[in-house]
Amino acid sequence: MYVDLLQQLDTETISFNQTGTRLLGLFMVFVMYGVALGLKPHFFRSVLNRPRSLFIGLVCQWVVLPFFTFLLCAVLHNILSATVAMGLILVAACPGGAVSNFMTSFSKGNTELSVIMNAITTMGAPIFTPINYAIWGGLYVKYFDAAAGSVLRTLQVSPLLVSYTVIIIIGIPILLGLLTVRFAPKVTDRLKEIMRYASIAIFIGIVVMMLSQNFNLFGKYIGIVFVLVLVHNFCGLLIGYVGATIGSVPVKDRRAVTLGVGIQNSGLGLILLFNTNIFPPEIIKGGMVFVTAWWGIWHIISGLLVSGIFRFTSFDSVGLSKRNVKR
Repeated sequence: MYVDLLQQLDTETISFNQTGTRLLGLFMVFVMYGVALGLKPHFFRSVLNRPRSLFIGLVCQWVVLPFFTFLLCAVLHNILSATVAMGLILVAACPGGAVSNFMTSFSKGNTELSVIMNAITTMGAPIFTPINYAIWGGLYVKYFDAAAGSVLRTLQVSPLLVSYTVIIIIGIPILLGLLTVRFAPKVTDRLKEIMRYASIAIFIGIVVMMLSQNFNLFGKYIGIVFVLVLVHNFCGLLIGYVGATIGSVPVKDRRAVTLGVGIQNSGLGLILLFNTNIFPPEIIKGGMVFVTAWWGIWHIISGLLVSGIFRFTSFDSVGLSKRNVKR
């Protein structure tokens, strides 16, 4: 029953609006500028001088999450269609999403760690995304579903795309934000709260925009896909939290690692799926596209929920000083 429903996704066409993607990029520049207003330059040095938290985050992102995604797909292979399973593996192979930087800042986590972790995983995408997709996708095809071999392609992540993300979406707005902090501290104080809640409004707007583009499809299939993505995303958040806890990192670092591993750059996954040099139009991939697109919506919702729990409740707050809380 579930397999038949998920296989029907392969017959559907998911809207992929290039204009909307560019608009999302502009929104993220705005959000990252707001994030930078709360950064402390000397904290970047502390992250690099004590790299344990960064190392744990990278291992969870590059190794543990793809491995556990493979295990999840293996356990559920009897109810998953080939393309839905490969869609989950593709998302896990993508780097962390820049959205995690804002979520970490909002959660009162170590935003500097989040920014560095996100920049490194993005720069590593041309290497780690193809490798993880090939390894875990290949094992899934070999041992659980040979039909998934039709979408087991060699991925090519453009260095130009990586440069755009690292320089335009992360680097420039953060530099401008740090300059504002340095030379206009009074303006910074007034802007910080405004930018924080304006960013939340932007994320809510993005969710509404993405839902409206494929509203009928989401309404038809969202039941089971919602559960799959929910479980997968929860695994990512849990992997980050448990990994950081086992590594005995500070609370603020644990929040950064949790959100960094739990929020994926699913937009990169969509760009790869619509690259006809990798996935020609004749390849059936509707399930992959749907899962990846819904991931892009859901991780905003879950990120706001988790960061809100960190920020407004006493959950996992032991070790945070009053100075940390006010930051």
